[in-house]
Amino acid sequence: MNLDPPTADTILSRLYQRLVARREADPSTSYVAGLHAKGLDKILEKVGEEAVETLLAAKNGVPEAIIHETADLWFHSLVMLAHLEIPHDRVLEELVKRFEPEHPSS
Repeated sequence: MNLDPPTADTILSRLYQRLVARREADPSTSYVAGLHAKGLDKILEKVGEEAVETLLAAKNGVPEAIIHETADLWFHSLVMLAHLEIPHDRVLEELVKRFEPEHPSS
């Protein structure tokens, strides 16, 4: 049994793999499988909804609501990546690049 706390990368990796696996699950038994079955437009709609809810939570300034809505946004963004077969670690690699001194947005 691993007693070490999971890292952010471990959590994202495990979640991403589960979301990929749910592409093949029964839509009647899995929320994520249902999203995959409804297609990219539905998934994008959910990402947009969660983005708006995150913005509203931030505007209201309630930390717990901000955390909850940001988790929903990240979750649905990972569903989108899984649907498009884009590995989540490609996004992490892009974030790492932003630590490089020559990157214009760092």
